[in-house]
Amino acid sequence: MLVDRFGRVIKHLRISVTSRCNLNCLYCHREGEINPDRDMNLDEIKDICWAFYKLGVEKVKVTGGEPLVRRDIVDVIADMPPFREISLVTNGTLLSKLAFDLKDAGLSRVNISLDTLDEEKYRFITGGNLLKKVVEGVYSAYDAGLKPIKLNMVVMRGINENEIEDLLDFASKFNRDRIDVILQLIELVNFDEYYVSLSEVEERFKLKARKVITRGLHARKQYVFENKAVEFVRPFHKEFCMHCTRISVTSDGKIKPCLLKPDVVNARGLKGKELEDAIRRAVDMREPYVKW
Repeated sequence: MLVDRFGRVIKHLRISVTSRCNLNCLYCHREGEINPDRDMNLDEIKDICWAFYKLGVEKVKVTGGEPLVRRDIVDVIADMPPFREISLVTNGTLLSKLAFDLKDAGLSRVNISLDTLDEEKYRFITGGNLLKKVVEGVYSAYDAGLKPIKLNMVVMRGINENEIEDLLDFASKFNRDRIDVILQLIELVNFDEYYVSLSEVEERFKLKARKVITRGLHARKQYVFENKAVEFVRPFHKEFCMHCTRISVTSDGKIKPCLLKPDVVNARGLKGKELEDAIRRAVDMREPYVKW
């Protein structure tokens, strides 16, 4: 078991498998990664994931860049240890042709970026003309059983802030006997031009909710009503850090104790005890990101 100096047990691993992407979203910071030639190979990803698994990590989230641009992404998933959950964050543009193979390889579920249902707005936000492919990807993920699906909507002032209900209605079409598709609203940070506070939006859904679920990771709130569910991702608050059980690895093999701080431990090329010691060093470096 990995426990940091503040008593937080590390249960979740977030691992980027590439810094490459086939879109150019206006809000994307690429988590500071801009060198696609440095992406880890399949064996390096496998070694790191198995080391975290042996040290007690229960869930892994595969990210990018866009992870599906890797030609060996199905093998990446297939070589994962038996985590309790393997999830993947994707822009959805390549998902329709891979959903069933990913499920067969062991993928549990997906988060799909979908900021708008308007094609013109989608082109403005992403620089691509692939909205139909994303929608196809949502349907394919649902049919393949990659559930629950979370639709990630970054809410932006003057662009898509008036589409929350539309996206929620779209998600609810899949929710028959249970909630299989959840709309996840993400508060944009460090981008004043498009910033929207989600506090008022959250209060509105709080009044509607028949059930409120507090997620273990970052104490996020999910509001369930009718056949709809909406979850809020609002960083930079006390509970966000207080309940953080996640550690991250970049696509070039650096362990980031905190996603929002520059400190890293280079784990690339390490194996066995050396790799486990590097992981423990990174865990010991963890501390709250104080901004409130």
